Amino acid sequence: MRGMAAQLNRRRERIKAGEKPLGWKVGFGAPAALEKLGIQAPLIGFLTDQALVASGSTISLADWQKPVAEPEIAVHIGKDLRAGADRATVKAAIAGLGPAIELVDVDRPPDDVAAILAGNIYQRGIILGARNASRAGGVLDGLLGRIARNGIEIASTSDPQALTGELLGIVGHVADVLAEWGDKLRAGQIIITGSIVPPLWVAAGEEIMFNLDPVGSVSIRFAA
Repeated sequence: MRGMAAQLNRRRERIKAGEKPLGWKVGFGAPAALEKLGIQAPLIGFLTDQALVASGSTISLADWQKPVAEPEIAVHIGKDLRAGADRATVKAAIAGLGPAIELVDVDRPPDDVAAILAGNIYQRGIILGARNASRAGGVLDGLLGRIARNGIEIASTSDPQALTGELLGIVGHVADVLAEWGDKLRAGQIIITGSIVPPLWVAAGEEIMFNLDPVGSVSIRFAA
């Protein structure tokens, strides 16, 4: 697929220029998005250290077109994972989970798969919470995701896989796709697994907080 080839070439160029690999992201995994794009599994993009934004930071949206914040679960990979791994092997590769907010800018129509992939699925930044090792193996039991805008809760879910698909399936899918392109999912990388609630359109002057109870929370402010 030409879009994926262009994306991975862009990743290689950025790493050659000094950026450090951080991991991967998936997007368009919600059932409605899969149907709209005519795809069978989520799209995959990349993350580098240049995407990291500290929790609690304030950033400017001055040059953004359609900014979006997506509360997501970050999967921390503790062991290299080969393609075609069974469920037990996928579980064993997950060292923990944590909260994340991905920042994207929908600066082109979301209906051209090749263009979306080539543009790294609109990726602009990531706020990454701490890894919780008690969630090794991808344990989701008892998690409650709560999202607040300007201090007021606007969404919550106790089923963080409802819009993303099964977490273990996502991790296996990423490993499979990377193998197809001559790479692999490596220990120390993360995967952000898709927005657990409908993506949030955001504006200057707002603050978004994502609390993944009882694991932790992250937040981001947008300069007025």
